[in-house]
Amino acid sequence: MNLDDPDDKSFEPEAFPMMELEFPNSHASERYLLLAPRDPDHYHPVYCLEASLYVIVEFYLTPAQQSLFGTIPTAILSNITRDISLTPSPLSSPSKSISSLDSSPPSSLSSLSSCPSTPPKVNYLRQVQRAINRQDGPLFIRTMNTINALLRTLKYPPLPSDPFDDSPRNELKAAVASWTCVPKEVRGRVYEETYQRCVGPSAMRLEKSYKVWSNEVYGELLPHLLSEIFSVTGLGPNSLFMDLGSGVGNVVLQASMLTGCTSYGIEIGKMPAQLARAQLEQMRKRCRMWGFSMGEVELEEGDMLKSQRVPEMMKKADVVLINNKVFAQTLNEAIRASFLDLKEGAIVVSLATFWDNTKNITERNVNDMSAIFQVTERPYRSGSVSWGNGGGSYYLHRVDREGYRKIQERIESSSSRASRLRR
Repeated sequence: MNLDDPDDKSFEPEAFPMMELEFPNSHASERYLLLAPRDPDHYHPVYCLEASLYVIVEFYLTPAQQSLFGTIPTAILSNITRDISLTPSPLSSPSKSISSLDSSPPSSLSSLSSCPSTPPKVNYLRQVQRAINRQDGPLFIRTMNTINALLRTLKYPPLPSDPFDDSPRNELKAAVASWTCVPKEVRGRVYEETYQRCVGPSAMRLEKSYKVWSNEVYGELLPHLLSEIFSVTGLGPNSLFMDLGSGVGNVVLQASMLTGCTSYGIEIGKMPAQLARAQLEQMRKRCRMWGFSMGEVELEEGDMLKSQRVPEMMKKADVVLINNKVFAQTLNEAIRASFLDLKEGAIVVSLATFWDNTKNITERNVNDMSAIFQVTERPYRSGSVSWGNGGGSYYLHRVDREGYRKIQERIESSSSRASRLRR
């Protein structure tokens, strides 16, 4: 750069090396810079392309179609995220024990629809790995051009000779129709691609914007724990999920992508809220690129205690998540009051309980607003949260007004009998 003239463009390169990858949906592709980061822990475009390619081949192609591309290198496959990752990391270095492979393209792509029963002479996926390992740019470009040609032939089969016949289907999209749910590896790629493009570049500024260990921030629940929470609370396409203090939107986005539910998140921090909106826009695009849809998501920037939208949503919510691990008692009390609007059977998930589940309901505490909850304590294992390496507990508070009413009647009846005996 020209330090004396920031508008001087003469030091900028004329063109960066680029490579495209065809995604499953029709007319969906992405271009990647063929550049490596100085810091190996930072986003690596080539590794990102490689991981997405392997997931496409593994989950969108039939075995016969996969044979056209070769076998997925196990040295890399074992490092592809097997669940949704909130903290993306580059893949490990490819194996060095790879034999020399031919780089010639297939003689014909027109016969692809017939899908040969025997693998081709060239294992293109292993050849991609070999090119990355050797940093062989020309080999990588030649191999990826061939792979993209194969993918395009599957996406856009030749049109029938009769113009009145139905157009052939996109073979990659056909796989989606057969799924009962989106494979976690596919969801993992969508989430990682989204996070890398929206939050990753702003990670340092985001960290500085937070008041550490305050009411506004403590840490994140990681994917494995979130998936468990969504499962045990029964979130589904007809559910409404709320996240009070939604940060950069990781939880609401994962909830809607994983379960198809409608999600609502509110965040008081300006920068986290901005990144959440960016992630939502990016994830919607990514889901379309991969050929599936996610549930609706609504994001709000503001104070959960002052928002007019929170009481409206609370009345309809099925599951409310709040990471109140370090909330001040006054904040917990203020939030607890809003739970009176919850419908019967709704569940509040928290990291600190709003009602001591070891405490029996008695005449003294029967009027406590949290007595409407049936509380279950559940353990989480090491690696489930971002703020520590050990395990811990989270709490499910299920609204049970009918059960509370029966307890209240029993206590009132017992109190009345005791009063008569004293008289």
